[in-house]
Amino acid sequence: MQRKMSSGENVSVHGFTVLPVKFDEKSDGFHQLFLKEHSVRETHKSKPTKRTLFVLNVPPYCNEECLKRLFTVEDCGKVEDVILQKKPSSTAKPKEESTFFRTGELIKGFKVAYVVFRKENAVQKAIKLPYGKPRILSTPDAPILTGMKKWCQEYKDRTMDIPGLQKEIDLYMEEFDRKQKEEEERLQSQEGVPDEDGWVTVTKFGKNKGIPRTEVQEKRITDKERKKRKDKELLNFYSFQMRESKREHLATLRQKFEEDKQRIAMMKASRKFKPY
Repeated sequence: MQRKMSSGENVSVHGFTVLPVKFDEKSDGFHQLFLKEHSVRETHKSKPTKRTLFVLNVPPYCNEECLKRLFTVEDCGKVEDVILQKKPSSTAKPKEESTFFRTGELIKGFKVAYVVFRKENAVQKAIKLPYGKPRILSTPDAPILTGMKKWCQEYKDRTMDIPGLQKEIDLYMEEFDRKQKEEEERLQSQEGVPDEDGWVTVTKFGKNKGIPRTEVQEKRITDKERKKRKDKELLNFYSFQMRESKREHLATLRQKFEEDKQRIAMMKASRKFKPY
């Protein structure tokens, strides 16, 4: 004989609280989320202990905003952050450096979520939520886009905002210039000042700035060093090398002499008598 369950009763399966949800009011079926306090040995700053709720079996259409609405302030407390992942992991949520170039991977299919509350007692309130009536994820005030509307919104999100991107680039370059200026000032302050061990840091702001090691300068230095090595080499060091060198030199002179003789003979043969 099965016991009839009360609407305000909490349901737990293997340590997880079962929470039924529906896509919208028109949906006939419902989905079940499994909630548990996130507790691991190695904690991370983005998933603090006693303030993080671990949620399993999150459907593909459910996003961060859905989960924030699901655990309302009246029932649990203020939600500080929601982290969605493909599978349970202790790694941190990747920080988005830019709003235009996303580094996070798009999660497809079912996923897990880490809901971070502002207060510790909010997690205990969440895992004690009653089974009751399924909660609605997509409401008229905050609908979840699907089908053609979802694809259009994704295409719109991929369209880059040129003025916004230029503004972000300008802010980044201003911060970069500020850091460069601070680094130059720091190096200038260290120029000629000995440290605790008496060593003096040499920087590019000193009197002797050194040779600019450009590509042309590097090639010039390399050629100069190669020429020095070549001049230092001992040519015709052995006696047989000297004899071979003299023999080659004589053969070259004989060949040039024969060529000169032939050239003179050709010039004499081509000469013509012109009295006038």
